[in-house]
Amino acid sequence: MKKIVVLLIMLFLLAGCGGSAEDSANTFVVGMECDYAPFNWSTNDSSKGVAINEVDYADGYDVRIAQRIADALGKELVIKKYDWDSLIVGLNAGDIDAIIAGMTDTPDRRESVDFTTPYYESDMVVIVNKNSDLVNITDIQELSGYKVLGQLNTIYDDCIDQINGVEHMTPLDSYPRMVISLQNGEVDALTAELPVANAITEANSDLTYVTFEKGKGFEADTSVSIAISKENGELLQAVQSALDAISQDERNAIMQSAIADQPAGE
Repeated sequence: MKKIVVLLIMLFLLAGCGGSAEDSANTFVVGMECDYAPFNWSTNDSSKGVAINEVDYADGYDVRIAQRIADALGKELVIKKYDWDSLIVGLNAGDIDAIIAGMTDTPDRRESVDFTTPYYESDMVVIVNKNSDLVNITDIQELSGYKVLGQLNTIYDDCIDQINGVEHMTPLDSYPRMVISLQNGEVDALTAELPVANAITEANSDLTYVTFEKGKGFEADTSVSIAISKENGELLQAVQSALDAISQDERNAIMQSAIADQPAGE
């Protein structure tokens, strides 16, 4: 009797392992913050987006690009929510297949992961209060002496030091927290890429964003690319092929629809 029980348990475990392997082969698992509108956000509106868990759904530009790629690969899209600093760790641990999260291809990151070509390119701006003296500046050096805040472990924090005499504030890990800091008067400006600034100011009527004259802005690469494990070159090629099939006009249209669809208050 004991032998029969042991045999049944082994068969059950083997069946479970086979199912997991099959599921893995049929899914495209993507990691993102789900807190970086309009690139990605979470909502409880089940009419749009991809389920993260039983109550939350992910949507945004990254999700819609990920869906196009998953469709091209013939796989089901799965979204996993990660803290920004844990994304590359999760990718290299094999918990996700790709990072599609508004991540810029940098030399430091390229040491541990591979990247596709950019799937979106933008400009870098600053977000300020509408009643601020900074609304009419045209040169980043006019931010000298002001408190400027960027997101933790991003180029948007690194580039602040390009401003002579700036008061470089300790970075925060998410834009919702950064916006609160700006609205509370703790800082004078936030660095951001244009789509994020557009989304934030659409949702917060007390804020606006400032662009800079040519040659007087930040020197930073604001393009974003898809990260794939260095151990998965075949997937990198497949994702790149799927990405190449999405025209620039389509990418711009997807971004505009994401900005229009983001939940109020994101």
